Amino acid sequence: MVKSYLKYEHSKTFGLITSPSSNVLWIPDENVQNAALRQSGAGRAIVGADEEVLCWDVKKGELLSRWRDKDCVAEVTSIARSTVDPDVNAVGYGDGSIRIWDSSISSVVVSFNGHRSAVNILAFDSEGSRLASGSKDTDVVVWDLIAEVGLFKLRGHENQITGLHFLQPDAATVGDDDETGRSLTPNGTVNGTQDQPGFLLTTSKDAKIKIWDMSSQHCIETHLAQSNGECWALGLSPDGSGCITAGNDGELRVWSIDQKGLASLASHIGQDTNRKYLQEKGTLQRQGKDRTIGITFHPRGKYIAAHGSEKAIELWRIRSESEVQKTLARKRKRRREKAVAAQDGTGDVDLVNGDDKGDDLATADIIDVIVPYVIVRTDGKVKSVDWGRGSSSKTLHLLSANNNNELELYSIPSKPAEKKTKSEEPPEYSRKFAVDMPGHRTDVRSVALSSDDRMLASSSNGSLKIWNVRTQSCIRTIDCGYALCSSFLPGDKIVVVGNRNGELEVFDIASSTLIETVKAHEGPIWTLHVHPDGKSMATGSADKTAKFFNFEVAEEEIPGTTRTSPRFKLVHTRTLKVSDDILSLRFSPDCRLVALSLLDNTVKIFFVDSLKLFLNLYGHKLPVLNMDISYDSKLIVTCSADKNVRIWGLDFGDCHKAFFAHQDSIMQVAFIPHNQDGNGHHFFSASKDRMIKYWDGDKFEQIQKLEGHHGEVWAMTVSRTGEFLVTASHDKSIRIWHQTDEQIFLEEEREKELEELYENTLTTSLEQDEEPGVEKAEVAAAGKQTTETLMAGEKIMEALEIGITDLEAMQEWNQTKGRQTNTGPPDRHPIFLYTKTSAEAHVLTVVQRIKAAALQDALLVLPFSQVTALFTFLQIWAEKQWNVPLTCRILFFVLKIHHKQTVASKTMRPMLDGIRQHSRRALQRQKDEMGFNLAALNFVGSRMKDKGSKDYVDEVIWEEEVERTGKGKKKRGFIDIA
Repeated sequence: MVKSYLKYEHSKTFGLITSPSSNVLWIPDENVQNAALRQSGAGRAIVGADEEVLCWDVKKGELLSRWRDKDCVAEVTSIARSTVDPDVNAVGYGDGSIRIWDSSISSVVVSFNGHRSAVNILAFDSEGSRLASGSKDTDVVVWDLIAEVGLFKLRGHENQITGLHFLQPDAATVGDDDETGRSLTPNGTVNGTQDQPGFLLTTSKDAKIKIWDMSSQHCIETHLAQSNGECWALGLSPDGSGCITAGNDGELRVWSIDQKGLASLASHIGQDTNRKYLQEKGTLQRQGKDRTIGITFHPRGKYIAAHGSEKAIELWRIRSESEVQKTLARKRKRRREKAVAAQDGTGDVDLVNGDDKGDDLATADIIDVIVPYVIVRTDGKVKSVDWGRGSSSKTLHLLSANNNNELELYSIPSKPAEKKTKSEEPPEYSRKFAVDMPGHRTDVRSVALSSDDRMLASSSNGSLKIWNVRTQSCIRTIDCGYALCSSFLPGDKIVVVGNRNGELEVFDIASSTLIETVKAHEGPIWTLHVHPDGKSMATGSADKTAKFFNFEVAEEEIPGTTRTSPRFKLVHTRTLKVSDDILSLRFSPDCRLVALSLLDNTVKIFFVDSLKLFLNLYGHKLPVLNMDISYDSKLIVTCSADKNVRIWGLDFGDCHKAFFAHQDSIMQVAFIPHNQDGNGHHFFSASKDRMIKYWDGDKFEQIQKLEGHHGEVWAMTVSRTGEFLVTASHDKSIRIWHQTDEQIFLEEEREKELEELYENTLTTSLEQDEEPGVEKAEVAAAGKQTTETLMAGEKIMEALEIGITDLEAMQEWNQTKGRQTNTGPPDRHPIFLYTKTSAEAHVLTVVQRIKAAALQDALLVLPFSQVTALFTFLQIWAEKQWNVPLTCRILFFVLKIHHKQTVASKTMRPMLDGIRQHSRRALQRQKDEMGFNLAALNFVGSRMKDKGSKDYVDEVIWEEEVERTGKGKKKRGFIDIA
């Protein structure tokens, strides 16, 4: 009989606040529909956390929602929010996929897959109908969110995309007339031309800044963005009149954007090929000389935040027009005074006589317009920032996501317009709120479970946290040293932590206090283990000694009184000296042996009572980092930096098996502590290759691979019941893996691994790499072949083969039936008998089930031999007017792909004529229907206007009209009094 095993699956993730791979977004509380959740005024933070997106309440530090797609294991790399619909958020992932999330229901609306590597940046257009994505694969893809398809791919850059913004010139900001004297509408179009595609502004690590014309899909202008290497960030002003690019050495370059020229170009009037739409205005220098990785304008446009990867955010202020005029006047005065002082025959007579012409604002140096405001010092290295949009104009709010797993909200007073000060001191900012309790600032180095598996202790450099395993909430946070190992003591009320400086710290969980600090060793304490009898423990250190401590409760006098109180103490009893540093120490469950792993690659096993050497285990090529002994004290498993796991017998010290287990150093191994299900010799191994593996120690077989961590796995512990295990990683997350009731078989697992390997190699081979020396096209189709699209293409082919056979059989039967009425029905495919549908309905159902974003790539899989069958069904669908938009979309795409073969084929012509006639008739019918509905809406609107006292207006046009006539001005309203 084939042996089966129970499967372990990832169930929960906690301890992670924000990942450094993604940006942070601030959203106001007003957009939350539930009034109960609208209590705090600090807003919310949307951040990436490994493969999930988390929404935090900044004021309370509470997790409000968690967005996770079960099909996606790649980490989140970019987040963008639509300005039109606040509930729509675009999230880019490390595998090149993009998902559009609806935050109100925390579910995926649309999925796109067009990039070959991680998505760096996402941007919505002003109408929220298009999304642009820039990736590490140097491509920019524009997606249509309404049709759910990729429009095109722009491929002009030579390195990863670092900045991306839509430019949609608005005539309201550039004047009422364009250069040709033609009137501009409020929407920024000329002579009634509506819905211009606009432009795209991109920057890349190749140090270039480009403007792309979306209507003609080509690059209209390229500049060198940075003088010293790469360009790492792009910030666009809210009104679109200028932008700032940032690169190495703290250099910020300021550009002005000719909106009037772009509006003119969009309308195809007075095109000038020599015209430059980007003009360099000057260079600013940050105080920090590191690489600038983020730059963002305040929504009101007066402040700019720039940051590198240091613990500081630099704020700049854009001066008002009057301030710039005063600065220029001061400079003119200084020049005149210098000229007077130098009037010894060489001075400038015009300057002395005061004939210096006033400087124009346009000619002012950029350092006179944009001035440093304040430097905000943060708690950790900054990864991403976003402005909080508070109701008060007197205070600026800045949200910072740091590399140390922390969110901070800073409050900075803004500069009053009328205040005059001789010496401008930087304003005093304050850290208003922080989300830092639910996670560690540094990597978790040790995890330990209590005896009842209800509490988890995780320790890192500086903090010890106690978690409730069931709710994943942090119960206690206690300051400690640089922790390397930890354990609960019997009773689960005390935790002991071993530090890098050789101290043992004993903490009381109930009172969150340090009971005792014992200077146990001269070097780092790498390991500690509580004796199975619960009365003592042992520690192993880099000072080449293992020390044994007894647990005692001593009565101590309370100073100033005669009373005494019990106090827990660690009493040192014995010391074992060895030849090298001790990296790991374990007692056997039968209390007979103690095993030590040394830096000299060996494992030494001693008797606990006499401390005499029993066995020496040789075999590893690099030091043994961790080990564990099975429940019956018969097996010991060791793991090493040489990437191997070895299983030894404790009877004679013979090596049962050595196998290559991981692709990197193996940090920990752990047996299941009991044998209730016959799994006492099963063990787990955790490695720096981000994997956890489940092994059978009797058969020497790998049972299962547990993937999920996005960083090196430092620590692991298995529950006393064996029902779950807990792992902690460099990605700051702590994960719980639960045992399920699902059975797995080794042969099936091997087959799955081979299938995954085959699929990965297949999709890699389908990605067409450009030939060296061949210039690639500037525009390409926005598509990518994945296993999903290949399977969808195969489903279409299968449906066409079944459908065309059935269609021909039914046509032949109908003809025969006309001559012979008693003819029996033909033998049909079982699917038609089961669903009781026709062939054309079945094929349409199959095509409709394919996601719109994957349909074009699925159609690419079809060979030309299948196109004739597809056109047969397209003709039937057009004739019956079934799903006309889908029919037309498939028709146009297939014609574009197989144009040459279709033109050359004689059989296709009559078929295409039929499709054209039917589709025109269907489209005309839809056009008439839409015209009728529009006329009805206009009629309803006019009736409402006649009968009511209020006008019915379009909200968007109304807001634009308010902005043009003047913000904040109250107009007199007229109402009808009947």
